[in-house]
Amino acid sequence: MNLPRIENIDVKGRRVFLRVDFNVPLENGKVSDDTRIIKTLPTIELLLNRGAKLIIASHLGRPDGKVNPKYSMKPVQEAFAAILKKPVKFSEQIVGADVEKISHDLANGEVLLLENLRFHKEEEENNPEFAKKLSSLADIYINDAFGAAHRAHASTEGITHYLPSYAGTLMYREIEMLTGLITKPEKPFVAIIGGAKVSSKIKILTNLFNKVDTMLIGGGMAYTFLKSRAVPVGSSLVEKEFESQAFQIIDKAAYENVDFQLPIDHVIADSFSEKAKIKTVDKMGIIDGWMGMDIGPKTVSAYEKIIKSAGTILWNGPMGVFEMDKFSNGTIQIAKAIAKSNAKSVVGGGDSIAAINKAGVEDKITHISTGGGASLEFLEGKTLPGVAALLKNNKD
Repeated sequence: MNLPRIENIDVKGRRVFLRVDFNVPLENGKVSDDTRIIKTLPTIELLLNRGAKLIIASHLGRPDGKVNPKYSMKPVQEAFAAILKKPVKFSEQIVGADVEKISHDLANGEVLLLENLRFHKEEEENNPEFAKKLSSLADIYINDAFGAAHRAHASTEGITHYLPSYAGTLMYREIEMLTGLITKPEKPFVAIIGGAKVSSKIKILTNLFNKVDTMLIGGGMAYTFLKSRAVPVGSSLVEKEFESQAFQIIDKAAYENVDFQLPIDHVIADSFSEKAKIKTVDKMGIIDGWMGMDIGPKTVSAYEKIIKSAGTILWNGPMGVFEMDKFSNGTIQIAKAIAKSNAKSVVGGGDSIAAINKAGVEDKITHISTGGGASLEFLEGKTLPGVAALLKNNKD
C-alpha cells in the first residue's frame, strides 16, 4: 500500500497537526494504561527532533458532541508530558482565533495538545467547515491514529481535503503488518479467534477462510458453534439467531480445507461469578444450569501443539471470561504459547492485549495492534476511511 510517509518530508519550522489515538482508560482522574500514548512516541519524537511545531489532537470516550469534564484531555496531558519528559501546552479551544494564535506562536519543537475533539458534534459528523477550521491550525496533517482510521470524521478524513497529508510511523506499521498478514503469511497460518459473540466475528472468520490453514475458536462464541451441532451447552452464552450461520461457517471451513477447531473440554461454573462453583467437563456437553467460562486443559494442550508449529499467528479475542481470575487460565496459556512459538505473531483486541501484558510476554509478540475495531474491519476486507483519505491525498 503506497501510503505517503513522514520520513520523506521537511517539517522544520512548520506547524504539524498530528491526529493520535489517546483514547486511554482513566481511573480516579488519572491515566490507568498509557500503551496508546507510548505507541505514538516514535512519530512524535521524529517530528520534534526535526523541528516541527506540533499540534496534537485526539478523542477520548463518547461525550456525544458536548463538553463533559469526565472526558477532558487534561489528565492525558499530564501523563503525556511525564512520558515525553518535556512541557506540553494545552488548549481548551479546538478551533477559533485564540487557538490559531497559539499554534502560530509555537516554537520549533514545542507541543500543544488540544481538548477532546468529540466535544464538538461536527467532529463525528465530518463537517467540512469544522475540518477546514482544524486545518487552519497547521501546514501539514499527519494521521497516526490507526484506532480511529475506520471512522470518517473531520480529524481523520475531512481535514485531508485541506492539507498535505501523511501517515505516521504507527499508522504505517499497522497497515504494513496487517497487509502482510493477509497477503503473504508464512504457513501454516493459524487464526485464534475468541470473544463473547459470533455475530461480531462472522465477517473476519469468513474473510480469513481462503487465507488461514487453521482456526482455533474460544470464548463465549464457541458455545453458539457447539449448540449449532447439537452439543449440550447448558446455560452458556448462545446467540440463537446466529446458530444457523454458525452451522454454515463450520461447513464452509471444511469446504475451504480449513482445520476449524472448537474446544474439546470446558471450565464451567454454576453462576457468572468469581465465587461460583467450578468444574471441568469434556466435549460431550455442559450440564443444565452450568455455563462455559473458559477452555479446559485438554483444549489448551491441543491448541498449544498447533501454535507451536505455526508460521504466522493472528489472535483476536480471549478464550474465556478473562476478567475473572478464576477463568483466565486458558487465555493466559494461549498468550504464553504464542510467545514461545517462532511464528510471526499479530495480536489485536483489548482483552487479548491485556492477556499478553498480564502474561508478561508483550516483548515476545511481533506486533500488538492498537486498532481494535479498525483492525477487525481491515481484516474483514473493508476500506478504512482514514487510510483511503491518505492514499487519495498521495495520488493528488
